[in-house]
Amino acid sequence: MHQIICSRQHSLLSYPSYAKGFLLHKIRRKLAFFTLNLFRLMLPDSIARKKLPGIIESINPQDRDYIFDRVNYYNKLEDCVGLNSDFISIKEFKSLKKSLYFLDLYQYLRFFPDTKKVAYLFGDIRDVPEVPSLLKSRPISSDNQNSVLINLDKLRHFLFIDDPYQFADKMGAAVWRGAAYQTHRKDFVHRFYNHHLCNVGQTNKPSELTPWQKPRMTIEEQLRYKYIISIEGFDVASNLKWIMSSNSVAIMPNPKFETWFMEGRLIPDYHYISVKDDFSDLESKIRFYNENPEKALEIIRNAHEYISQFRNKEREDLIALLVLTKYFQKSGQMQ
Repeated sequence: MHQIICSRQHSLLSYPSYAKGFLLHKIRRKLAFFTLNLFRLMLPDSIARKKLPGIIESINPQDRDYIFDRVNYYNKLEDCVGLNSDFISIKEFKSLKKSLYFLDLYQYLRFFPDTKKVAYLFGDIRDVPEVPSLLKSRPISSDNQNSVLINLDKLRHFLFIDDPYQFADKMGAAVWRGAAYQTHRKDFVHRFYNHHLCNVGQTNKPSELTPWQKPRMTIEEQLRYKYIISIEGFDVASNLKWIMSSNSVAIMPNPKFETWFMEGRLIPDYHYISVKDDFSDLESKIRFYNENPEKALEIIRNAHEYISQFRNKEREDLIALLVLTKYFQKSGQMQ
């Protein structure tokens, strides 16, 4: 059955209504993102700077401990740090190419004076920098203080969905589609591309003439499966957020990298089904949860609860501004 599903080719007009909804949501989301950022670029930054004190003062006393717990998780700087040539002023930053990373960081930097200086790294970051830097991803470790997390590239990574299918109505198999350029992804695809409990295939470009090169699948098509594999690539797995917001269960090895999503706080077999790094226990895990669906449903409930904390946009923006405030304080630029 899974081979039929993964090989289907759809035009927009042939999509069922819920699939059209996914596609239209994606289009609207991108349009809203670029429209809003164009508007921000046109407005004087002084408007945002005047709003900052009021935003920070708006902290809900009931949320205070929670908010500062997250601020200190993203920004672990404890000692004051000096500035060097790796830091540039916000004024200099504004002259850079307007990439997705730029737009996401500028969204918050515009609340601070142009004279403030930052060090930043864009892209998939796997190592801890030598100077405290604003970035999207970092290794999960106790020694990553110089990696200050900000919600960057969120158009790609922070996608939450409304799943039209109930867990009980889905196929009791696991699905994965993605690029397999890293050794661990290649090994996974080679091992499971033809497994009877899996619909696994790579979507490498250019296309490779191998049996594990398969057509892309939409999110809606993947939601037909009870289990969706999440595999880290160069850093985090970009599909984890939407999987955990669905009525399917994420299956993955314990994460090695984290982003604004705080992957380091996810609990194995509580928020996701944990498997060994080589996926050697994947089949046994699928069989176990097929035989114990109530345990899978419990993981789904826990995942939804975890996701819910990121749905409050005003609070997310407040936390990001406080992360930057602490960054400027620890670099001696603010009291």
